[in-house]
Amino acid sequence: MRVFLLVFIFLAPLFADINTTDISLAKKTDERGSYDSVVDGLYKKIIIIDASIKDNLWFSQFSNFLDYQKLILDKDNLNKELGKTRDKDRRDELEKRIKTVGEQLELLKDHKNPPFTKILQAKDIGEYQRVVSPIGIIDGLSYIKNILGYKDNYAQNLQNLSVLISRLQEKEQILNSLTNYNPDDQNITKEISDLRYELSELISARDIAKTTLEVYDKKIDERIKIVRADISIQIRRAMNIAAIIVFVILLSLLFKYIAKKYISDNERFYMANKIINFFNITFIMLILLLAYIENISYFVTVLGFASAGVAIAMKDMFMSMLGWLVITIGGSFHVGDRIRVRKVNGEVYVGDIIDISLLRMTIYEDITYTTWKELRRAGRIIFVPNNYIFTELISNYTHSGMKTVWDGIDILLTFDSNHKKAMYIIKNIARKYSKGYTDIAKKQMNKLRSQYSIKNPNIEPRIFSFFEPYGIKISVWYMTNSYATLSLRSTISSEILEALKKELDIKIAYPAQTLYLNEKDIATSAHTTVKHNEILDFDELNTEEQLF
Repeated sequence: MRVFLLVFIFLAPLFADINTTDISLAKKTDERGSYDSVVDGLYKKIIIIDASIKDNLWFSQFSNFLDYQKLILDKDNLNKELGKTRDKDRRDELEKRIKTVGEQLELLKDHKNPPFTKILQAKDIGEYQRVVSPIGIIDGLSYIKNILGYKDNYAQNLQNLSVLISRLQEKEQILNSLTNYNPDDQNITKEISDLRYELSELISARDIAKTTLEVYDKKIDERIKIVRADISIQIRRAMNIAAIIVFVILLSLLFKYIAKKYISDNERFYMANKIINFFNITFIMLILLLAYIENISYFVTVLGFASAGVAIAMKDMFMSMLGWLVITIGGSFHVGDRIRVRKVNGEVYVGDIIDISLLRMTIYEDITYTTWKELRRAGRIIFVPNNYIFTELISNYTHSGMKTVWDGIDILLTFDSNHKKAMYIIKNIARKYSKGYTDIAKKQMNKLRSQYSIKNPNIEPRIFSFFEPYGIKISVWYMTNSYATLSLRSTISSEILEALKKELDIKIAYPAQTLYLNEKDIATSAHTTVKHNEILDFDELNTEEQLF
């Protein structure tokens, strides 16, 4: 028993030392595991920070600048080593490395200067074009939007810089923590040194940016106040001008109302309406020009020179405008008048005026003697330039209220006809059917004599007889409606034909052919031949060979 007790007393300290050693080793193992996990956690934080700032403009610009400086230093070191090296293979290797570094420097040449100069420079807000018209209000508002955008961009860049500095300072703290665990790690020490240099540069740039932003903000605010003041002035000015224009329009409407009330003639009212519209538009244009042209004398000078060139280049248009003025003021033509226009090439158009504009008269081509005899078509809308009143012949069938016009019918009788009897019959028929128009013409002629010197105001039907190569031509003239000459002409022609057929001693000469079968017929023939077919045409008989 004593033996076992002695053995236990001897071995107990030994087992106690063994347990103490195991406990110490376990404790050191736990501390090592905790150290590794802390270091790994710090490195993970650094990785996260680097990932968050890699796309930052300031960081990328500064990193490129540092890379460029590093490449310059590497190139200098390689050149120094190349100068000391005598080994051919080593020299070739160094030359290749120098060439590679040179290519990298060429790629980064835009970053050889300090990187923050361009970023720190605020964008120029440019020269301000004063708002001098309502159209300029849009430009002014756009200008305000642009310069506010410049300020916001600069403030955003400053915000990005502050975020970068904050993240780098956080990274610096993490690196300082790593030095506590690895005080002899030179890489961490160098990285901390580089980071502090970078932070110092970025903090300096931030201070400059803050000062620049304050000055830039004040400059933009002052410019915005000026622009808004100009816009306010132009808005008030535009409202005043709009009020004046509305007043002019209301005044023109008043004049139109007065004209409609006191002018019963539709044609005169139409012309008065045109004149009011012309002066209304002219006044509005003058108001706008005088309101928004700052240098009137300069404008008048430029307008004078420009007008000379434009007048030459656009002579016809200006002549048409002048013609419109002559028509409007002179009153030679009115809407509703029937006119006859003859061009230089001989073309003739007859129609009613349906509109008189600044550059042209618009006429509607009706069925008239001209369309029946010459054109064989009607119903066209014809535009006659106003300058034709100076260069071409324009006849007005209804000038100064005249609603009638002279028309005539020619009848060719044989030489052996009782032409005096025929003249009496024809004149009575013409007097009968034109009596109403004759009475109207008398009243109108009396009014017309007060304006013009008319020597022979007789408007009773007139009849004449003329000796022609193939017979006696009877020409009767009478008053008819200016707008319906063919209707009365057709009626009188039919009545004359029926009346002359009843008279045995009156024969109408008409084209015919005679066929001679032998010399006896030729000798006994009392007539001559013509080569036209047998068509009775009262209007063409004076130009054709006749048989009597």
